[in-house]
Amino acid sequence: MTITLRGAIIGALAVALCIGLYLLWLCRPEHQVRIHTEHFFHAIEGRNWETVAGFIGIDYRDQWDNDRTRLLERMREGFRWVRGSRITAPDAAVQVETPRAIWIGKINVYSSDDGVMQLLDERVNRLPTPFELEWHHVSGKPWDWKLVRVSNPAFRIPADAYQSYLMDAERYARTPSPQSSPSQREEDA
Repeated sequence: MTITLRGAIIGALAVALCIGLYLLWLCRPEHQVRIHTEHFFHAIEGRNWETVAGFIGIDYRDQWDNDRTRLLERMREGFRWVRGSRITAPDAAVQVETPRAIWIGKINVYSSDDGVMQLLDERVNRLPTPFELEWHHVSGKPWDWKLVRVSNPAFRIPADAYQSYLMDAERYARTPSPQSSPSQREEDA
């Protein structure tokens, strides 16, 4: 079977149309915010704090009175105790009101350390209300979104509780889990 010039042109136009439609779908604000949130969570899991900082806007402020710098410090310190972390957010929704979008979903944080996992279940995973992550589109580039606010009315961090949380996390982290071997506990210490 031979391909005619007309057939080749029609085929090339069909491929170009499919690529164009895919790029339009990829650049949609809802899709970009979902991708940014997923990559943000993966950067936290991997403790890649430089990448995490790249997702957070310089005008970040949350309900717990954290600015960008304080948030990064607290995440570094808090996740120091969360070994083998994994963050999931099933069934999240995105509401777009250009130039901002709000990602709404229940966030679950998991750890390979049983003691820390118990603390995470009590304070994060069992929250009755979803988290809201507010993203702002900061330039004409469709992929340029920055996190500017996180909120959850049920998640409370009193001013003096942060030190208490760190002390709890340290205590849970030092409690040997039945799954870890003595040599693994020595390596972790």
